[in-house]
Amino acid sequence: MTNEIKEKAILVGCQLQNVDDEQFDYSMDELASLTKTANGEVILMTSQKRTKYHSALYIGTGKAEELLAAIEELEPDVIIFNNELTPSQIRNLTSMLGKRVIDRTQLILDIFALRAKSKEGKLQVELAQLQYLLPRLVGQGTELSRLGGGIGTRGPGETKLESDRRHIRKRIDDIKQQLNVIVEHRKRYRERRKRNEMFHISLVGYTNAGKSTLFNRLTKSDTFEQDLLFATLDPTTRKFMLSSGMTTLLTDTVGFIQDLPTSLVAAFRSTLEEATEADFILHVVDASHENYRSHEETVKHLLNDLDVKNIPMLTVYNKMDKVHPDFVPEPSTTHLEMSALNEGDLQKLRTRIEEECKQYMEYYEVSIPSFDGKLLHEIKKYTLLETIEFNEENETYDLTGYVFKHHSLFDTVNRYRTNKEQ
Repeated sequence: MTNEIKEKAILVGCQLQNVDDEQFDYSMDELASLTKTANGEVILMTSQKRTKYHSALYIGTGKAEELLAAIEELEPDVIIFNNELTPSQIRNLTSMLGKRVIDRTQLILDIFALRAKSKEGKLQVELAQLQYLLPRLVGQGTELSRLGGGIGTRGPGETKLESDRRHIRKRIDDIKQQLNVIVEHRKRYRERRKRNEMFHISLVGYTNAGKSTLFNRLTKSDTFEQDLLFATLDPTTRKFMLSSGMTTLLTDTVGFIQDLPTSLVAAFRSTLEEATEADFILHVVDASHENYRSHEETVKHLLNDLDVKNIPMLTVYNKMDKVHPDFVPEPSTTHLEMSALNEGDLQKLRTRIEEECKQYMEYYEVSIPSFDGKLLHEIKKYTLLETIEFNEENETYDLTGYVFKHHSLFDTVNRYRTNKEQ
């Protein structure tokens, strides 16, 4: 099967009593977007309201019969369920419907397998897929022997997984060992970055909020950006210069989503740690999306799960050029409204980041000898320089600006400030 051929998919949802209609409809629409991202074509969406999921079939037996009739008429390639199914539910549904059955979790894993480009990303996806598959091997028939054959089957390759649990457990151990090496390398890289004392900003947000577009415009980079869910999987870091000339590092991270599989959160923890290690977080929210508020809350909950506290954060309401008519910014949130496609807005963002940073910095007024060009260069690069004037009488540069207290330049600036005051 080539990427050009779209697989026909039927989407099935089950709405419990504690889920309101708007929330459920959005969840189904998101499942359709995920299907599109996985190169599928939705030919039917069907759902049922129940007090609880049917233990054997997820949906009721009557609804399952109705689904079987729709399958015979429409001849889909895959049936995708909106919640994570138990191993027995997958087994029963596959047997009854005679079609490939996958759930929301498997669909998300499939997209991650499609999008992962780096060695770390591919290993993390494979680990999450194998951990998902392990308890679901019994009764999957020949489907797992033909991995690579459509939506929900991309990833580990043709290994006949159902015949050898030991093979999977061994592969999981191998992947964990390889990831440990990569995680250690990433940790050393972060430590080196901290030693270089570069201010680090992380972009976080719901998938498709426009993080990569914003990242590319700010850093003049060319990372992949497209109107698809999970367009970016592997974190990318580039130098980013603020209005004052201060050089920072900006990292684009993987997008979040509601009901992100726990195996993926665990597998991508080292990647998501790019956010936890940042000095400042830009939380990008798609202001054009009708469920922007839900997206915003999902990201906040996931950041709390990652124990991201005490890191300054600015909420960036993006895509204001096509803002949703019901959009109202969260009043308790420090925020900026903008469009990543507007150069004036990008400049506004650079200035706003500086204003936010100043709250955590120390103001300075110093005079630097004109012959100390190296120090002058470092002050321009690593502090928020506001004014610079050459004093001909003293042959010094008079500077004002802001410096981080934990930066090595803080003591240097203080020394020159003391000399000036004396």
